[in-house]
Amino acid sequence: MRRRTTRVLAPLAVIGALAALASCGSDQAKDPAAASSSAPSSTSEPSGALDNITVTGDVGQEPKVVWKDVISVDATESSVLVTGDGDTVSQGDNVTTQIWVGNGASKATAYSSFGQKPQVVSVSASTLPAISDAMDGQTLGSRVIVLAPPKDAFGDQGNPSMGIGNTDSVVFIIDLLDKLPSGPEGGDRKPAAWAPEIVLTDDLPSSLTFDGTPEPTGKLLRTTLIAGEGDPVQKGQHIYVNYLGQVYGADAPFDESYSRGTPFDFDVGAGNVVSGWDEGLVGVKVGSRVLLQVPPDKGYGKDGNPQAGIKGTDTMYFVVDVLAAL
Repeated sequence: MRRRTTRVLAPLAVIGALAALASCGSDQAKDPAAASSSAPSSTSEPSGALDNITVTGDVGQEPKVVWKDVISVDATESSVLVTGDGDTVSQGDNVTTQIWVGNGASKATAYSSFGQKPQVVSVSASTLPAISDAMDGQTLGSRVIVLAPPKDAFGDQGNPSMGIGNTDSVVFIIDLLDKLPSGPEGGDRKPAAWAPEIVLTDDLPSSLTFDGTPEPTGKLLRTTLIAGEGDPVQKGQHIYVNYLGQVYGADAPFDESYSRGTPFDFDVGAGNVVSGWDEGLVGVKVGSRVLLQVPPDKGYGKDGNPQAGIKGTDTMYFVVDVLAAL
């Protein structure tokens, strides 16, 4: 899966196997203990390879995998191990998941996100088709297994960091936990007098206009544009946001995530983003849209960010939609 990147926020740590997948271009189930690939509900033409692996355990918990034989398939196939009773997942959705990856040839665990923060997977063309197609049309609370041949998993190069060779079929076990909202959810609020106006294109922020906006104050400021009703963001949480950033007086943004289709995520207070975000987003309720004024000392300091065209004297303004906090 392609992990979204940003040019203006400080580099983030790579999230395990999801970043490795990118290099290739929770509700509980009603009867989770019955989850087993020995009697699956298949979503593609079965080859019989699923008989070589049995999976048990609760959705949202590390699956117990028993290998009966090696897995080798010529075409991707998937099966629903546990059917959840949540909403249906559709194209364009961003879904929180837990993922387990196994090497079908060596019968070894290659990666597991279980025990970590859930991973957000976009059901779209930006995601590995073997995974996106298997998730599309399933319900939240489900556990899905995918068997993928080398060409549909990691391609000709394999994935050496996972111990997967270029001739190894790959097993993915995916727990579909929840959906991220597509945008802020709450009541409109009147912005502060210092805030620039947001220009919308197809109902999404596309730029800011500074006509009549007063000079920056040199302080970190926040104003709420849409007041969400979720819990307030706390330091240490892993949050998912959409955003747009623009320098005071500029005609166009220097970066944004809305057009990418997948949210940006980071740990609040960990120093992985500009300090104006680490400080300014604490206390914002999930579901909110806020606007931040970030002075240079809370952004990139006296050196600025030449790659993004940001000078050391520039004040940045960010529209931020807080979609989830985990």
